Amino acid sequence: MAKIEVKSSCLVPMVSNANAMTRMDLTPWDLQLLLPDPIQKGILFHKPESEELQNTIIHHLKNSFSRTLDFFPPWPAALAPLRTTITRCVFFVDCNNAGAEFTHAVASDVSVLDILEAKYIPEIVSSFFPLNGIPNYEGISKPLLGVQVTELADGLFIGCTANHAVVDGASFWHFFNSWSEISRGFDKISKTLFLNGDFLIISLSLSPLEQNQLLDFVPPPLLERVFHFSKENVAKLKAKANSEAGSDKISTLQALLAHLWRSVVRCRHLQNINYNLSSQDVQITLIIGARARIPLPEGYFGNAIYVGKIGMSDTEVLQNGLGYAGMKINELVAQQSSEVAIRFVEDWVENPVIMRKSAAGHRIRKHIPVKWVAPIQYVNNKLSKVLVQA
Repeated sequence: MAKIEVKSSCLVPMVSNANAMTRMDLTPWDLQLLLPDPIQKGILFHKPESEELQNTIIHHLKNSFSRTLDFFPPWPAALAPLRTTITRCVFFVDCNNAGAEFTHAVASDVSVLDILEAKYIPEIVSSFFPLNGIPNYEGISKPLLGVQVTELADGLFIGCTANHAVVDGASFWHFFNSWSEISRGFDKISKTLFLNGDFLIISLSLSPLEQNQLLDFVPPPLLERVFHFSKENVAKLKAKANSEAGSDKISTLQALLAHLWRSVVRCRHLQNINYNLSSQDVQITLIIGARARIPLPEGYFGNAIYVGKIGMSDTEVLQNGLGYAGMKINELVAQQSSEVAIRFVEDWVENPVIMRKSAAGHRIRKHIPVKWVAPIQYVNNKLSKVLVQA
């Protein structure tokens, strides 16, 4: 069985600590994510050909990581709860330069192909990420950002864990791309950080988190799998969806999501011969980005997402075809506007709801970058067969 050995782990501060920022207030977009798990994403590389670079890569990555933090003061920081009353408190980010976690590990008996060619994502891949199983609210005592560089037999895996109450995926990749720039020798990052503006700072007291704890939910022992869709097959899905709907509005992503939606429903029906198709309601949840809709300044750091939902019966999903489901998704996306995004914030302030884990899951997926993928975490063999049926 493959094993991993942690060589070192430490907290890395900013190099200069010259940034005058001392506090970053959290917005409703951020606060709604205090309970779920963090964002975890990883990038897989072959080992560099240069032997000299192989010997210095860990030191280089650690140093460039620290220098990148100079441009992101909310990362080497901590969540801070400020109790306003016995039953209420306010959360913010204390930019104290406490440090972000950097871990160096070795898995010498794991190769790049062991990961890329496995039918299911190998269990050891989860150990390539730091800060596993730590919900966002534990940023009070745990690092808000962790990086683990794992040396493989013939490659490197850089796994990042980011506190989701501080950033969304767009801000996550802003940091990752900026780290790449500094690592390649840039003196500064190309996209300047824009921190929460006054138009979004809301002093909002919440009940202590222990009163909002999620229900004890232990997910079943599911395997994870990455499904690959070729450029040609994705184009066929888009063409079919638009043809069936008599439209040209359904995008590539919307057609693919409709295909996945119908595949999951079909699989569920095939698995259970006693399944009453007509009586089941199925709902998909889409994460809507607010950045371009408001719009927010380029480089905005933080969360800017909210949830949109579509509900239909299983019968409606399957009997009306790919184009029907694709158009439903298209219509939901088309309804999103600056007013809708701002209304979410206003409504949330009136009635704060913190997302909870559930059987439907709010588990942020670990993505291994490939040519064109749809990451799915649920998997059984029947679903993989159904997915190839358009």
